[in-house]
Amino acid sequence: MAESPRMQVDSSWPKPLPHGWTLGEVSGVATDAADNVWIIQRPGKARTSAPPVIEFDPSGTVLRAWGGAGKGYDWFQSEHGITIDPKGFVWLGGNGASDGQVLKFTQQGAFLLQIGHPATGAASNDVTRLGRPAGVAVDDASHEVYVADGYGNRRIIVFDSETGAYKRHWGAYGDRPSDAAQHYDPSAPLPRQFGRPVHCVRLAKDGLVYVCDRQNDRIQVFHKDGRFVTEYRIAPETTGLGSVWDLGLWPDPGQTLLFNGDGRNEVVRILRRSDGMILGGFGRAGRGPGEFHWVHSLAIDSHGDVFTTEVDGGNRVQRFVPEPGR
Repeated sequence: MAESPRMQVDSSWPKPLPHGWTLGEVSGVATDAADNVWIIQRPGKARTSAPPVIEFDPSGTVLRAWGGAGKGYDWFQSEHGITIDPKGFVWLGGNGASDGQVLKFTQQGAFLLQIGHPATGAASNDVTRLGRPAGVAVDDASHEVYVADGYGNRRIIVFDSETGAYKRHWGAYGDRPSDAAQHYDPSAPLPRQFGRPVHCVRLAKDGLVYVCDRQNDRIQVFHKDGRFVTEYRIAPETTGLGSVWDLGLWPDPGQTLLFNGDGRNEVVRILRRSDGMILGGFGRAGRGPGEFHWVHSLAIDSHGDVFTTEVDGGNRVQRFVPEPGR
């Protein structure tokens, strides 16, 4: 693709929620093979709480909703990320103070697997538990799940997606991670470690692994074995909350574009994946349709429709569609 698509908001999506439900902070979004849209939200911050996990059909109608405490697993203090793997299984993460686990469910909400256990404190080289994991990506062919770990730790860690057995982990530049204190300064040399949070991990079809190093304003790219490939700096003058909150891959055969959600600057950028050049974008700060307040996560379906979520009182999911003819 030689140019960036132009996106326009679909203010009619989603349809009104049933049962008088309202949403809390909508912290994660994913699409599945049928182009259904899944969100994870924080019911404790809603007035009439919907369940944490909600599935919409492409028209925006709620299909099912479930989640919360149950037998055999530890639910989260604070719900965070959601991913639907190629087999349709639902993976969830949490960023509460003691959330040290990811969970795997069927689409009907039946529990399948827990990796890690509740814990507190940073432990970026402990392979038995996680550190407030932000989200996951699944390589079905290799039966591996990659965890962006996270708000407490500073690493990518890989497990067997069927058994939960540990495989490998790495920090920034493919090095061994460290929990030593660091501070991002736009005028200083780039940190040699990930900041906190390591906010997303995405797998491209060509085998590259893309990581959101949010507070260090960069995307780092790796091979699946953790070998460093390159990095793209994004709005490097951004301090505080950082600029790289989430990533999505455009659904053309070569996945030629990356979409970067930036909750600090309230924009979604469109990048050329081959070199990180910014080609365009959409959104601005605000509460109206097409505007953002703390845009937190995004997902892209097979048609190129982009779904975004908001936290910190934004508390919604929006749909953006390519303009006709683009």
